[in-house]
Amino acid sequence: MMKTAAHAASYENTEPVTIEPPASCETGGEADRRRCIRTIIAQQPFFEGFTEHHLDLFADSAREMTFDPGEAIMEQGSPANRFYLILEGRVVLGAELEDRGIIPVQTIGPGDDLGWSWLFPPYYMHLSARALSPTKAIFFYGTRLREESESDHEFGYQLMERITKVVIERLRATQQRLVECTSMRTLLNP
Repeated sequence: MMKTAAHAASYENTEPVTIEPPASCETGGEADRRRCIRTIIAQQPFFEGFTEHHLDLFADSAREMTFDPGEAIMEQGSPANRFYLILEGRVVLGAELEDRGIIPVQTIGPGDDLGWSWLFPPYYMHLSARALSPTKAIFFYGTRLREESESDHEFGYQLMERITKVVIERLRATQQRLVECTSMRTLLNP
């Protein structure tokens, strides 16, 4: 049984959701795949409050994906046209610095969403992400959802409200990591 965990800072007063995921949503036909993905996302805190129609839009714009440990999920600076809902596994987010490589910023896991750059110009990834363990995720075509949010303002508002919480959480994690790095530098170079 997989237990998803909602971050308290992102989804206050939301209980974790327990779901029994199928081995794969990609094994049946298109209607089965869509129904399977819709069932999974409807149980996740990020999607709570979306209408039935909106949940269908998400399911129509989604695919299941898996990543091996060490595999890149997103690369900083690459075009942003997607986002993910992590179902299983752990993913490290990092900022790439030319002279220092990738600096880990935050580790996320089941129930977390990954990728928000697709919603804001100039539509490039701001962080890199790599799987730390075998990872299963739902991939969403962000460009398609962004276009829908431009024509359906209620959908756009609901999406923006949720993504803003993710952005704030990432900013807090980055800020904390900056403090940690600065503290280490101060300790090493008094």
